[in-house]
Amino acid sequence: MDVTGIASVATTLADVGTSQAVSIAVLKKANDITAESATALIEAVSDNKSVANLPPNLGRNINTTA
Repeated sequence: MDVTGIASVATTLADVGTSQAVSIAVLKKANDITAESATALIEAVSDNKSVANLPPNLGRNINTTA
């Protein structure tokens, strides 16, 4: 293998390493955004305590007959 071949391989490996580092950084950022979105959705769901006027037996049974 000549010197240019070695230099070419080294450059290619450096480019691949940089590309992988950028891909991992983007993936981590996407995971952070997804976690923030999920947290916002969970916080947006209303509490069950807000229907305190209803009797306690409502919502416990499902009528399966038609």
